[in-house]
Amino acid sequence: MKLHSVRPHPSSENLPREHQLAWKIAEVATDPVAVTDEVAEMIVNRVIDNAAVATASLTRAPVVAARAQAHDHPYDPGSTVFGFGGRYSPEWAAWANGVAVRELDYHDTFLAAEYSHPGDNIPPILAVAQHAGKSGGDLIRGIATGYEIQVDLVKAISLHAHKIDHVAHLGPSAAAGIGTLLGLDTATIFQAIGQALHTTTATRQSRKGEISTWKAYAPAFAGKMAVEAVDRAMRGQTSPTPIYEGEDGVIAWLLDGPDARYEVPLPEAGEAKRGILDTYTKEHSAEYQAQAWIDLARKLHREYPALGDGGTIERVIIRTSHHTHFVIGSGANDPQKYDPRASRETLDHSIPYIFTVALQDGEWNHERSYAPERASRPDTVALWRRVVTEEDPEWTRRYHSTDPAEKAFGGSVAITLTDGSTIVDEIAVADAHPLGARPFAREQYVAKFRILADGVLEPAEIERFLDLAQRLPSLAADDLSGLTVTARPGLLAAFPGPKGLF
Repeated sequence: MKLHSVRPHPSSENLPREHQLAWKIAEVATDPVAVTDEVAEMIVNRVIDNAAVATASLTRAPVVAARAQAHDHPYDPGSTVFGFGGRYSPEWAAWANGVAVRELDYHDTFLAAEYSHPGDNIPPILAVAQHAGKSGGDLIRGIATGYEIQVDLVKAISLHAHKIDHVAHLGPSAAAGIGTLLGLDTATIFQAIGQALHTTTATRQSRKGEISTWKAYAPAFAGKMAVEAVDRAMRGQTSPTPIYEGEDGVIAWLLDGPDARYEVPLPEAGEAKRGILDTYTKEHSAEYQAQAWIDLARKLHREYPALGDGGTIERVIIRTSHHTHFVIGSGANDPQKYDPRASRETLDHSIPYIFTVALQDGEWNHERSYAPERASRPDTVALWRRVVTEEDPEWTRRYHSTDPAEKAFGGSVAITLTDGSTIVDEIAVADAHPLGARPFAREQYVAKFRILADGVLEPAEIERFLDLAQRLPSLAADDLSGLTVTARPGLLAAFPGPKGLF
């Protein structure tokens, strides 16, 4: 990897485009280096993972609405949409599938200077691959680029510190991945990256306070913008330049300001794109920083079954990283995180709620654990409001560590009982993490798909998709249309799409 120094430049310096970050990203996208077998294998895992969580969300309102929008944009050759047949305009297919993938907050993650769900790259890249008649090998190369650029940007540039939503890294990575998929030249990808970034910078209010259905739509919007940016760039249209380093650009006015400097790692020419191997998926349908806490709560439930009713607990203090405390913990100062009437999206971002329910139930379910009747149970509400988080500098340090063996997303918990005794335990990473108690491999990805598809897809459809997805590297162009799922007959009829403008 090579570190690229990136800083704002006055317009008078007329920074050559070859020295701009967007150009260097485009050069990575055009590098014809082969995808390693290990990376290709992980891409297959994440295609299965995305389809699993999309399948489980097919009847949820945001997904129903997004799918209805895509349905109103049929196109030939077009792209497929999760849930039903037909072909649709690729940007709208990317939109609908992106919402389905993100809705349950249940797919892969990468956390460093910024936060991300790199699997959000797959819907727009796959949609364009289907529309453009590309092969499985082409798709693999495009996805490898999307993951690589997303991971590299997330390692170097913090967006949340300036209240900019993390999907600002997704627009450029998806545009770069589509560029690789299509075999575009560096200049065209450069313009697409600039447009994609320019149109996907937004505030983090979508993840603050009462979190709305837009949380699922934000990455889908970035993917849709990436598709459209590539289309415009292919037609010869240009972007704001320099988009990152400009005097009035993203860094100078939205991020660390005119004196900022970042060191962005990117693969050197001929170096394999291995970014996806730094990412990790979720066993549980909750924000990634909650994964380890669910596992620890389940362990405590088994070891101390009397804790389940909450009546013996005086107070629970979770000591964790800065991010976990201030984003999904009590440090956010969001009263909604303690409100049993809060939206599912809000509860998903409440460690006090998640830890309480997992401790009481000894499990975490993507539906039962968020049900309104579950959230409003009196004993749960009483215990929930006795759970607080605190930042621990050591867990913050480990969260930001660049050493994979030390990097951690957990913390310690101290449960004070009414008799004055205390139960103390800790966890560094989730059980499903590569360094966890039960790391996810192909077997677990396939099992996750089967569990989430049960009752939603016909058994034959489950087997068809799994067989096709696991042959992805060798698929011909005509086969890529099968990388979707069709709901069991009659299921979606009970969830007609709402009408809007289209």
